Amino acid sequence: MADKKVTFKIKRQENPKTSSRWEEFELNWHSGMNVISSLMEIAANPVTRDGKTTTPITYDSNCLEEICGSCAMLINGKARMACSALVDKLEQPIKLEPFSKFPIVRDLAVDRSVLFENLKAVKAWVPVDGTYDLGSGPRMTMEAQEEAYPLSNCISCCCCMEVCPQFNDDTGFVGAAAISQVRLFNAHPTGASLQRERLTALMGDGGIQECGYAQNCVEICPKEIPLTTSISQVAGQVMKQAIGDLFRK
Repeated sequence: MADKKVTFKIKRQENPKTSSRWEEFELNWHSGMNVISSLMEIAANPVTRDGKTTTPITYDSNCLEEICGSCAMLINGKARMACSALVDKLEQPIKLEPFSKFPIVRDLAVDRSVLFENLKAVKAWVPVDGTYDLGSGPRMTMEAQEEAYPLSNCISCCCCMEVCPQFNDDTGFVGAAAISQVRLFNAHPTGASLQRERLTALMGDGGIQECGYAQNCVEICPKEIPLTTSISQVAGQVMKQAIGDLFRK
């Protein structure tokens, strides 16, 4: 298998203001290749398929084991993690592109800070008053822990936002990831103290009413988080609070 080759077609862009272009690279095949390891090889010897020296590809990666979420990109048109995308299971030429719904930084790297702004908007955290020892917190039942655990597996990869038809500049939709985190922290005995503020945040522009229930998010999630279940449950909480607020006026 020494003469077997792997071909990559990579979309490149120097900075947000320049136009994009495509470059092709060819690597020797070896067992266990994935997209990230291939990008590392290209970085070590950035020469295109036609023999021209170029610059190393810019991309994000960290853990290399589908935990950090940073290496998400479009691989053959599908949003997925590059570290777990095995070359032997991909059609060639392997086409690599940056996410299309986030500001480009360079090449395959994009600015996904909108997710973290959305998480701040919905207060996706457990509030703690001070840094001193507060003693044991409220207990959670085993059933509640089992329901919450899958939601805690979110790796902030933004795949769900990339494939969502409602996530765009026109709607400002917060996306499935943020909504699922609202469900997670509302279910926490201490986190529930901010439930009203979280649900109020989802009533405004870009809130849960923007969801079209396309279900693309749950299909693409690399951690198999039950995103549509989260959206349904949080939508019910939002509606209940909205009706309650209406009658209190």
